[in-house]
Amino acid sequence: MASKKNHDPSACARYEKATELLGKRWTGMLVRTLLDGPRRYGELAAASDISDRVLSERLKELETEGLLARSVDPGPPVRVSYALTKKGEGLWKVVEEIGKWADRWLDGERES
Repeated sequence: MASKKNHDPSACARYEKATELLGKRWTGMLVRTLLDGPRRYGELAAASDISDRVLSERLKELETEGLLARSVDPGPPVRVSYALTKKGEGLWKVVEEIGKWADRWLDGERES
């Protein structure tokens, strides 16, 4: 087990903010999907049962936090796509590790 480090209140606050952001329903799925490359709104909506309202909220939150960028192709037709920024791409290892953890522990393997 990892040893405890000196208690740093600012680190705790940043950790809490990160887990609150990434722990919202659908946020992890959106980040994971966008790690594969830019997607249009319709593609993100089709990838899950997420409602349009929640999808719009999550995309705005991720954009506000600087994790994704929204680009508009004026068309015609107008097309909006979303891509992770460098900051968002920095989550690839976190997403990968969560996937490994899920494969090991959520498929029935027990702690030995």
